[in-house]
Order: sequence, then structure tokens, then C-alpha cells
Amino acid sequence: MEGSAKALLAVVFAVAALLELGLVGANFQDQCDITWEPQNAQMTEGGNHLTLSLVSNSSGCMLRTKKQFIYGSVSTRIQLVKGNSAGTVTTYYTSSIGEKHDEIDFEFLGNETGQPYTLHTNVFADGVGEREMQFKPWFDPTDGFHNYTIFWNPCMIVWFVDSIPIRVFRNHSGVPFPTSRPMYAFSSIWAAEDWATQGGRVKTDWTKAPFVAEYRDIGLNVCECSGSASSCADGCATGDQWYAAPELCKLSDRQLHQMKSVQLGYTIYNYCDDARAKGRPVPPECNMDQY
Repeated sequence: MEGSAKALLAVVFAVAALLELGLVGANFQDQCDITWEPQNAQMTEGGNHLTLSLVSNSSGCMLRTKKQFIYGSVSTRIQLVKGNSAGTVTTYYTSSIGEKHDEIDFEFLGNETGQPYTLHTNVFADGVGEREMQFKPWFDPTDGFHNYTIFWNPCMIVWFVDSIPIRVFRNHSGVPFPTSRPMYAFSSIWAAEDWATQGGRVKTDWTKAPFVAEYRDIGLNVCECSGSASSCADGCATGDQWYAAPELCKLSDRQLHQMKSVQLGYTIYNYCDDARAKGRPVPPECNMDQY
């Protein structure tokens, strides 16, 4: 193989690794601020280890990156609340600020001891969400740390768990898609016993508080952007950014197989299927290719 071809192949593999895993090595202390209830957060190991605690139904905790960005990869490793976590919500998501905001969600809805967490995903564009997909994890998310990555580029959004893609949301014409509003990455823990566990049937046992979620490392391989939304969008949409490589506008055959296996075996809610079953208008993207 010629040297130039080898170099190109190395770039392709490197980009694929970034897409799957994000970058690990940055730390919470340098990259983030605690924006809600800082007394309930603790950073150790030089800022590489973070705990967020839910102490009462009005006292949780939230962390936000200092950087704003449009497009890229954000990742972290999380160990969710152990034991009876009913009524608790642990999150890792990206969001812009303002009424008509954009947002890409990982939310982890707690449950009774021995019952599985719900892994909740959603996407908002121009303030409109209700595009939820939920999964039952195929592992115990309270037993050790697992990597959660949000990848976002002008073509698509991909949610990864331990390098496995579980969902794609594509930028189809006529479908609202976040393209212009700079986002922050957030992590939080908060109380939602009125709906989070089995539709609110199971309430939080506050004798078990504090409920503690642990995070390790944060990866921010993003197009940093702090100016106006229009200038940010223009600068970050240029074709020379790593995430804009043509290879990253679709999943590989292996990734497609992984995602279809997860969706077949572990999906517990899909907003498209729900709309069809209840005779409601089906969002246009539900009839379009999401792979």
C-alpha cells in the first residue's frame, strides 16, 4: 500500500474511534462549572472523578461545561445510583439556552431495587421535542462505569453506549434539526417521582438519600463557538472540520448491525410506533431512513 493511502486509512480509523468513543482525558474541574447546588457535587482525583448527589426532592445538582459548541462529540463515563433509585433522574445531555432551544438527551430513569433503569433519549429542535426513544440496558449501569457519547454533525445525531450506537436521528429536509444554536453539555441529578418510575406509581424512598451518581472523565471534541448563533453555525458547518468527513454521515455496516440488534432486543418505547398505535399524526421523519 502506498504511503498516502496508508495515511488516509489511518485518518479514517482515527475519525471512527473519535466517533465511537469521544476523547477521554479532559477533567471536570477544568472544563465545567457547577451551576446548581454546588454543595451536592464533589470532584476528586484532580477533577477526573465527579459525584452528583440528590439530597431531597428539591435539592439535586447540575454541572455545565464552560464551552459552548455546535457539532462534535461529547462523552463521559457514568456509574448510576445503586440500589433503590426510584423517582431519580440522572442525566447527560447537550442544550442551548433560551425558549426555542435545541437539546440532545441521555436521561437515566431510576427504578426499584432489582428492576432495570430506563435509558431515555430525546432530541429538541426550535423548542420542539417529543421524539423519545427508550431502552432497557443490556448491562447493569450501577455496576461499574459505562461510556455514553453524543455525536452531532450536520448530517445526523448518534447516541452511543460503550461504543455501540443505539439510535440515529438524521437531518432530513423538512424535519426540525439542531443546526444553529450553540449548546453546552450538562450533567445533573434531580427528583421526578411524579413520573419517572413506572409512570409515577413508585415513589422515592427518601430514607435512602443521598442518591449518588458517579462520573469519570469528560471528552469534548467539539467545534467551540461563543459568538453569534449565525457566525457560529457558519464556522462550524465548514467541510474541513473532522466531524464533517463524508464517512461520518452514515454508520458503518458493523455499527448498523449493532444498532439494529439493540433496537430489536431492548427498545421499550418509540415515539413513531406510539403515534401509529394511537392514531395520531406520525412525525415525517418516522417514514424516512434513520440509518
